[in-house]
Amino acid sequence: MANDDRWDDADEGLDDALLDDEFPLGDGVADLSGEVHCPYCGEAVEITLDPGSGSSQQYIEDCQVCCRPWVVSVSYDEDGTAHVYVDPSDDHDEHDD
Repeated sequence: MANDDRWDDADEGLDDALLDDEFPLGDGVADLSGEVHCPYCGEAVEITLDPGSGSSQQYIEDCQVCCRPWVVSVSYDEDGTAHVYVDPSDDHDEHDD
């Protein structure tokens, strides 16, 4: 079993090195949430962020109030400060007919 533990420790060190290359934040402190305003209903919404997913991210998330989809863009500064923006995900709004 000692050999298995050695390999697990080596894998963990490799994972840490890869994360440091992708996301170098120095002391490891990064914003874990951000407040945005829904582009549809205008409500302020706090969303959870995942700094482990990289220093530049883009994904789809639904508004917690009106359930319409956003394109969420997140970028982190080297000090861990997150900049979060949301844009409407719908290319076509039902009111545009």
